[in-house]
Amino acid sequence: MQQSAVPELAHTHTRPIHWVATATALSAVVALSSLLQPDPATAVQPRTETRSAPATAKAPDPTGVDFPIECGPTNALVRKKASGDLDGDGIPETVAVVRCDAGSGNPPDGVYVLTQGNATQPRVVATLINPKDRLTVQDFAVRDAAVTATLLGYSSIDVPSCCPDVTDRAKWQWNNGAFVRSSPPEARSM
Repeated sequence: MQQSAVPELAHTHTRPIHWVATATALSAVVALSSLLQPDPATAVQPRTETRSAPATAKAPDPTGVDFPIECGPTNALVRKKASGDLDGDGIPETVAVVRCDAGSGNPPDGVYVLTQGNATQPRVVATLINPKDRLTVQDFAVRDAAVTATLLGYSSIDVPSCCPDVTDRAKWQWNNGAFVRSSPPEARSM
């Protein structure tokens, strides 16, 4: 039989008195903690006002809208549209990219914001791009209360309409009662 290198210690054996002492100490801690409670919480959640849109609020349909674009004998053509709540009132607006239906060539685009409001027909409330600026809109979207687009344009009046030679990115957001244009940050890849 092997003998242990450590002598046996008397206090390593539990006896009933050890269990009674542990139970008494634990009961005292629980009783004391129930008497010493923290003060009630007084923090209040901040109030946030939210306006909810009526259950029937739909984005305006650009079909049949009289856009402020001069097309002569041709009609205005809605090339792209996207909707979202741009001004934070809970009612969606529609942004329409419109050009003259020339049949061929590359006529310039206009970008218009429509609202339904209380009228029976949608109405144009803002012009983001005027067709007179000779721009073509690509990669158009409405996200997070902002309108973004890639714009193709011309460095001079001598550049033919078929071949835009300038690319620009633009972003519009509602700020203090008007749409403010900025350049969105460039996307970075990793």
